Amino acid sequence: MCGVCGIVGPAAVEGVARMIKAMHHRGPDDWGIFEEEGIALGHTRLAIIDTSAGGHQPMSNAEQSVWITYNGEAYNYREERERLRRQGYLFSTESDTEVVLHLYEEYGLNFAMHVRGMFALAIYDRRLLQPRLLLVRDHFGIKPLLFARLGSSLAFASELKGLIASGLVERRIDPVSLRLLLTHGSVPQPRSIIPGVEMLLPGHLLVYEEGEINIHPYTHLQRNRMASMRTQPYPEQVRMLRNALEETVASQMVSDVPIGAFLSGGIDSAITAALMARHGASRLKTFSVGFGSEGTDLDETDDALRVAQFIGSDHTRVVVTGHEVRDRLDHMAYALDQPSIDGINAYLVSMAARELVTVAVSGTGGDELFAGYPWYAEMARFDALKSRGGIRVEVQAFVGSVARHKWLDRTVSSPIGKIVDRLRTLGAFLPHYRRQYQIFGPSGAAAVLSSDWEYNSRGAPTPETVMACGDELAGGSAVDRVTALCLRGYTQNQLLRDIDAVSMSHSLEVRVPFLDPTLSRQKRARDIS
Repeated sequence: MCGVCGIVGPAAVEGVARMIKAMHHRGPDDWGIFEEEGIALGHTRLAIIDTSAGGHQPMSNAEQSVWITYNGEAYNYREERERLRRQGYLFSTESDTEVVLHLYEEYGLNFAMHVRGMFALAIYDRRLLQPRLLLVRDHFGIKPLLFARLGSSLAFASELKGLIASGLVERRIDPVSLRLLLTHGSVPQPRSIIPGVEMLLPGHLLVYEEGEINIHPYTHLQRNRMASMRTQPYPEQVRMLRNALEETVASQMVSDVPIGAFLSGGIDSAITAALMARHGASRLKTFSVGFGSEGTDLDETDDALRVAQFIGSDHTRVVVTGHEVRDRLDHMAYALDQPSIDGINAYLVSMAARELVTVAVSGTGGDELFAGYPWYAEMARFDALKSRGGIRVEVQAFVGSVARHKWLDRTVSSPIGKIVDRLRTLGAFLPHYRRQYQIFGPSGAAAVLSSDWEYNSRGAPTPETVMACGDELAGGSAVDRVTALCLRGYTQNQLLRDIDAVSMSHSLEVRVPFLDPTLSRQKRARDIS
């Protein structure tokens, strides 16, 4: 896992050098810069696959006409390398980066659909009459990629720290993003906490040509990509899904450095760790973090220890005191890269794991794919009640629609804001869903802001507007719909972003098998009934 960055514009190489230094923690093993007039690409490397000098980046093809800086893992790189070899491509390294580079040469802008893994990358193609820069992010947004439009120029990086270090991005807070953070607990992408800096959305690519930027999706969530699976008997569906999960976990154990697993005490991490223990050639190392007497209600390390004993892993149980959290609080905030309400657990377990391994596998994504959160059941209940109809349902729908009218937006900041906000959640799926997971909510966020900040943030989109962008399975069941909303909301904006930021602050790569594209397609093909 690595850090990537680049600048299109004047004095690019000096800015990229500063960006690399600011993101050294993401890749302490090596660094490199490609430059030509008007553009520079940077890379800081955490060597995972092919740890030799052959994996140095930025990397080019043999003709040096296409260059790549790549952060991620392509778990199917061996299979794709063999296919490309049969088509005449030559390889000089054992790295997955070279495979991704040749996939681009073979498939052009469609290459990302052939990469099974997590990635955020930039490709500079000099073969065209007008050279092209391409930025691409993986299907679920496991790896971050931020960019800033600078007139006819462009800067990008894995972290805000990198963009700020470039000297091209002003260090100031966006009032609208702050208000959204207080409302939801995270800054909804593509926004960031800094004005003018955007996060490339998951499953999207950005094309920069002749000073123009075009962004479009290369994939999206679908419910029936494996429609035939829904017709299978339930035991057969379970067998198919189990086989897919085993194959996915096995594929994500590829590494040339030590690998371990997080154990939270939950079902998701227990399953991934158990499968790793089964497929591994050596005794699996597992890690959990607890908080002793000061955080007894949050401590699940006893459950994690029982799982570790059952699967026979070499388990490290770290107990953190309140004093230790206090003493590291400044670095935790720095590691998060932008404000969040989460990330401390991931920070602490990553710190412990990095003492013994360079790669850790997490159970993140299991709750999203298998309806583990309480709001799945609540939204299924809501949808069932609404489908039955009746006078109560009709009245709630009418009241909710009136309360959501634009002319009532100004009341959110008034003394009756809480009442209006509560009425707005009545009678419709998205408003009711957003009430299941929020921090201060719209009226609460307005109340905690100072008068100046509240005034300057009044252009913030409503929660329903924010969530509508992720409502990719609106035609499916309530569970299907919540899966999409969760993946495109809470998961991408908070969980994955925070995990990447804090784990990479310790130079630790974290993998999430449940968010493998192939596995997730099988899950969405199941008959949820």
